[in-house]
Amino acid sequence: MSQIFHPSMNTLAKASIFGAVFIIAAVGWVASAVDRSPYNTDAGVVRSQPVPFSHEHHVAGLGIDCRYCHTSVEVSPFAGMPSTKTCMTCHSQIWTNAALLAPVRESWNSGAPIKDATGHTGWTRVHKLPDFVYFNHSIHLAKGVGCVTCHGRVDKMPLMYQHASLQMEWCLDCHRNPEKFVRPRDQVFSMNWDAEKDPLRLGETQATLGPKLVEQYQIHTSQLSNCYVCHR
Repeated sequence: MSQIFHPSMNTLAKASIFGAVFIIAAVGWVASAVDRSPYNTDAGVVRSQPVPFSHEHHVAGLGIDCRYCHTSVEVSPFAGMPSTKTCMTCHSQIWTNAALLAPVRESWNSGAPIKDATGHTGWTRVHKLPDFVYFNHSIHLAKGVGCVTCHGRVDKMPLMYQHASLQMEWCLDCHRNPEKFVRPRDQVFSMNWDAEKDPLRLGETQATLGPKLVEQYQIHTSQLSNCYVCHR
């Protein structure tokens, strides 16, 4: 019986198999890169707001504490968003005629929520987890997780953006290794705290202080990897 395929087809078949492996690997790499990119995670993307509020100015420039605007952050899952009254506490006295703050004054005078030029109501959330993820601000603060850990250096953000990916692998890194992130509770709201520069804890580094705080705050890593902690 005559040979149906030319012997060179053996080489072609082998090359096709190896080529398919590389193509699949490349597709997987591209998919992973896209999944971790700002296109999917929104990390680093500035959101349009009714008023271009600058955390850099208010936090670093004026020294306003996080809790002044985010009033419920220590006692509830949600950090809370500032009401128009909170803004007008200062801006009824300063920058009273600034065009930039017109939406705030209109909200104050009408009693209606703040709106942007397109009619969108309210502030646009920058950090938004999926509905199937449970997150509680108060428990994280109680366990010594600083605002900077999740939100980044907001005191250096003229316009607010999402600092981290907020993906599950990012959360699990902290849940599995909390000693790398926890800090003293009295430094939770500090933007520039550094264990090695803390005058109250001379000789300490994050590597030496972290495990002590994990034990002191009774952080049980074996429980933090349980799916139920975040998916209830």
